[in-house]
Amino acid sequence: MDEQIAWIGVEEVRNHSTWFLGMGVALILIGSLAIGSAMAATILSMLVLGWLLFIAGLFEMVHGFARRRWSGFFINLLGGGLYAMAGFIILINPGLAAITLTLMIAILFFATGMFRILIALSTPLHHRGWLVVNGLISIVLGLSLWSSWPTSGFWAIGLFVGIDMIFDGWTELMLAMNVRRIATAAPA
Repeated sequence: MDEQIAWIGVEEVRNHSTWFLGMGVALILIGSLAIGSAMAATILSMLVLGWLLFIAGLFEMVHGFARRRWSGFFINLLGGGLYAMAGFIILINPGLAAITLTLMIAILFFATGMFRILIALSTPLHHRGWLVVNGLISIVLGLSLWSSWPTSGFWAIGLFVGIDMIFDGWTELMLAMNVRRIATAAPA
């Protein structure tokens, strides 16, 4: 049964491989543009995040008021208010939001890297070396962001979004190209 489901997925990708190729190319181009204009991509990302939080908060508050008699009214109201407030703060100063978020990302990278190395050194794992390398890379990323902070706040998020888009684009492209190579006969 699982093979049939997997084959249906392969067939679906093969039948629409041109779309997957197009999506891959588009993501690679947009990601490259984001990397080339990292500051603009950072501010745009913050504005999108701000609007999403603000609108989600308004919806949650409206939902809370519409269901006043429900015991979760105050949770909806408080949660929606916090979302809307966070979104509003990001919208009125997306640069400061980017700087703050970048500092938090730097701290996260550093702490995650230290944790990975600690786990690798204290636990018998088969992939211990990869975990140490992963931890070291995370620490270097965290220290790089922190050492150039607050300036890194203006370009880091746009750069990360661009890199993610490029890798996502290559994934879509490779999926389409590889599926085209799979034999057309269905599995027995």
